[in-house]
Amino acid sequence: MASAVQLYEALATAPDDKTRAKLIAESIERLEERYPHLPDLTTRAHLRETELSLRKEIGQVRSELKAEIEQLRLEIEQLRSELKTEIANVKLDLIKWIIPLMFAQVAATAALVKLL
Repeated sequence: MASAVQLYEALATAPDDKTRAKLIAESIERLEERYPHLPDLTTRAHLRETELSLRKEIGQVRSELKAEIEQLRLEIEQLRSELKTEIANVKLDLIKWIIPLMFAQVAATAALVKLL
């Protein structure tokens, strides 16, 4: 059967239902042979369903990323705060050591001047 019209004519002239059923089955078989990928075709409904599913997943990933970004921002701020505190402590420690050393240096210089 090369066309739908020929199939129709064959069905119309078939003597009984058994012959008609055989003609239909042969037509379907030829269709499957000609288009083997036919069962794998995607319909618009399948595409829409997939699109909605992907949109939902993208929304979830976006929410998770926003939450993780916010968490990282908080951690960064905490680390900055800790670093500033550490820097301030180091400055104080340096001042604690430098001031007495400066007085000691002045005293040593004065003692050397007296000795000369």
